[in-house]
Amino acid sequence: VRNKRVIARSLIVKYLREMLEEEYNANTTKVNGLLSSRSNSPVPPCGESTLYTSSTGTNDSAEELEYDDVEPYYGNKQDDPYSDVRDRMSFLARQDRLRHLTDNGDAYNTASQQLAFIPFFAALTTYLGYAVLITIGHIRDSCASIFRTGRYLASSTKKRPEQEDSPENYSPLLKSWENFYTRRLYHRIQDCFNRPIASNPGATIQVLERVSMDGNKTMQVLGDSKPNTSVRDTYVRGDHVSFVTQFLPPSRDCDEAEMRIARDCLNLGSYNYLGFADDWNATCQNPVLDALHRLPVSCSSSRHEAGTTILHKHLESLVAEFLGKEDAIVYNMGFNTNATTIPALLSKGDLLLSDESNHTSIVNGARASGAFVKTFRHNDACHLEAILKEAIVMGQPRTRRPWNKILVIVEGIYSMEGEYCNLRAISQVCKQYKAYLYLDEAHSIGAMGVTGRGCCEYTGVNTQDIDVLMGTFTKSFGGMGGYIASSNDVISHLRQRCAAAVYHNSLSPVVCQQVITSFEVIMGRDNTDLGKQKLQALKDNANYFRMRLTDMGLHILGNYDSPIIPVMLYNPTKIAAFSRECFKRGLAVVVVGFPAVPILLSRSRFCISAAHTREQLDRALQEIDEIATILKLRYAKSTFG
Repeated sequence: VRNKRVIARSLIVKYLREMLEEEYNANTTKVNGLLSSRSNSPVPPCGESTLYTSSTGTNDSAEELEYDDVEPYYGNKQDDPYSDVRDRMSFLARQDRLRHLTDNGDAYNTASQQLAFIPFFAALTTYLGYAVLITIGHIRDSCASIFRTGRYLASSTKKRPEQEDSPENYSPLLKSWENFYTRRLYHRIQDCFNRPIASNPGATIQVLERVSMDGNKTMQVLGDSKPNTSVRDTYVRGDHVSFVTQFLPPSRDCDEAEMRIARDCLNLGSYNYLGFADDWNATCQNPVLDALHRLPVSCSSSRHEAGTTILHKHLESLVAEFLGKEDAIVYNMGFNTNATTIPALLSKGDLLLSDESNHTSIVNGARASGAFVKTFRHNDACHLEAILKEAIVMGQPRTRRPWNKILVIVEGIYSMEGEYCNLRAISQVCKQYKAYLYLDEAHSIGAMGVTGRGCCEYTGVNTQDIDVLMGTFTKSFGGMGGYIASSNDVISHLRQRCAAAVYHNSLSPVVCQQVITSFEVIMGRDNTDLGKQKLQALKDNANYFRMRLTDMGLHILGNYDSPIIPVMLYNPTKIAAFSRECFKRGLAVVVVGFPAVPILLSRSRFCISAAHTREQLDRALQEIDEIATILKLRYAKSTFG
């Protein structure tokens, strides 16, 4: 009997292997045919990259790529900074882009596929690192409690418990774990976060130097007034040093101005996607300053009262026109756009289905709405469909009554994964089951698509299939605030019910003009082709940087054509080490750890700009390559990095 089972199992495995090989060959032939039909040149070598296609492809043709598969926007080949790698970059981006033509939602979870190969050694050392940090932290807390001294425990000689204003007479303001994490883990690497700057957030940036005299509990900006001259002299002799003048308030008992020590860095962390921070004087200065002369910096009122100007109305009509929607409303804060709009749309008796990787602003809005919340696996349209089926059949918990409405929320580009949404499959599922679709385009609007119209344009989805379009002005437009674009009925409802419109201060008219001017540049209404150049430069810079990082053997998340490029660090000790090594070499980067991401998945997140030059990116890549060797980050090539 055992032999028969072994034989049967081997035959089944052989049969399945043959089926998979046959299906893979068929899909590869199909995709190669699509690629060859779009290019007369042979396919360039692409290293170890392999094409991933779904087993349930659609019948979409290569013509659907027409709007995105165009020649680079340069006057001639000599002006193309990436002419030597253009073919390979285009192939890799087109290969990644074809996922949307060959997938129905059952096999698109790129992040899950990549993260499924976390090296065992990296996972083990990560858990071990956190265990050591927590153990040492508890030991130090115990010692501080016994000896009544420490950075976070006031000496017993300073204040007696019986005094009314003693902290010991109050109940804890913070949860014990949150307080412990901040004291014993976060403060150890606090110098890697919240770095103050002294310039505009362009391709290069001046970062103020900080020092700590109490073991990183507090940080002080380094300047002339600091008495520790030896520390200051050490920083002055360092590389990439610069000096900035900080003007102090007249009430300060010191000189009118003080010299601060800064570091000149290549900016790889700011959301300056289209580079308006670099050429603001040429592109936006005149109209913005004119608005400042005509209108106030702040209306000091909500939109319901005296907070609406002609620029607010103009911006809303421009957003609606740009996205092909009936109407739009703008808010003064991007985070609050989600956090206040979702509670205005949903209430008790409604169902909200949220991607598990959605931004915390969506999470906060969902919690405040009172709706029943479920999450589906990241970018998995099939899992979304299964949840929708169950929700429709089973209805509300306990009563089994039908849901009043169902809203699905996804993002255009996921900010921690650098991955764009599988919008085609998800929108089809929502249409099939009559669920509303809410798309957060905070990072994709102005940064994706040939004309910058975001994830809908990039994935070939009509904006009319998206019920609510959300976006922010803080990334591609060089401003602040956010918008909601939808039908007239939805926008009218939000004007009356959304807290951001009814109670919050309205968006600054000066910022409105900044965003309007940015829109005009992107849409080509400034009578130049600068918008096209910016979009092409952003796409090329991001793809080149991603391609080179992948060649180094680093674990990279996300998709080509995305300006966000996460590099996996895993181990908590490498979070600070990577940030400090980059800063020492004149690179300003963002590192992310728990609880912003899962405990195993610490990472560095690079944000690429259209203002970066290839020379700047090559210098950064050279430094990162050296750091990757020192910190052993090449997890794609070795288990041990």
